[in-house]
Amino acid sequence: MKVTEFLKNQYRHFNAAALIDAAEGYKTHLANGNKMLVTLAGAMSTAELGISLAEMIRQDKIHAISCTGANLEEDIFNLVAHDFYERIPHYRDLTAQDEENLLNRHMNRVTDTCIPEMEAMRRIENTVLKFWEKADQEGKAYFPHEFFYQILLSGDLEQYYQIDPKNSWMLEAAKKNLPIFVPGWEDSTLGNIYAGHVISGDIKNVHTMKTGIQYMMQLAEWYTQTAKEESTIGFFQIGGGIAGDFPICVVPMLHQDLQRTGVPLWGYFAQISDSTTSYGSYSGAVPNEKITWGKLGKETPKYIIESDATIVAPLIFAIVLDL
Repeated sequence: MKVTEFLKNQYRHFNAAALIDAAEGYKTHLANGNKMLVTLAGAMSTAELGISLAEMIRQDKIHAISCTGANLEEDIFNLVAHDFYERIPHYRDLTAQDEENLLNRHMNRVTDTCIPEMEAMRRIENTVLKFWEKADQEGKAYFPHEFFYQILLSGDLEQYYQIDPKNSWMLEAAKKNLPIFVPGWEDSTLGNIYAGHVISGDIKNVHTMKTGIQYMMQLAEWYTQTAKEESTIGFFQIGGGIAGDFPICVVPMLHQDLQRTGVPLWGYFAQISDSTTSYGSYSGAVPNEKITWGKLGKETPKYIIESDATIVAPLIFAIVLDL
């Protein structure tokens, strides 16, 4: 039995039914000639979402991505250092001493998975710094994802690959020159490393790396050029946080601040989240709240699945891909 057939047979109520509805809405949105932006919060790359996400990119089911700096870099960490990762299924039982032991071994823990500092972060740093310094010396500036595109397409890291390259969503994105927006990139390991190299003088101009404001400007132009009355852009949000909050705000900015009133609202909205609305959490706000901010309309198809994104997202992608 195909995955899609199994899900449609078994997933009939509650969050399970919402999953099916969101997936079918996604398919309908694309079938009508529309585009889709996907947002990645948390540590979805370390959860190896790239296995399904890369296929979605290959098959043109995703047309832009907004993600945290962590998700941008952690897909590459996994690409070059997968064999050195360690899984700790009983992470809830770790003592403070156990955690310190991991620190001393340079194993940085993300829930049940430890990222190896030397094989992942430091290996990447040596390559990335070369590209940063070259741009700096030439007086050029690029976005964080553009530097990664240059590195991946150069082949410099191929000697280190430890997974099947087809499972790296960043590599697939680079091949397609997919639009990526990375708000708050400085809140990432490589963002910290970049700041360190600016402080030490290895990079002379801090603006060799383009900023979040410039990302918003680029997003505004991409949205204006891509979204038309006959072809809208959908918004598929995995988790919450800045990866989702940043891009969804482009619509009210275009309408209210730039007076581009002919630009349509987001044409589809779905979110996988376990955030609680009553705490004032914007990430947990029900979709209708976004109507009051001028992001969605009352007719916009809206879905929310209150569950674990590491479980739900690959299943929705499976339906969209008709697996």
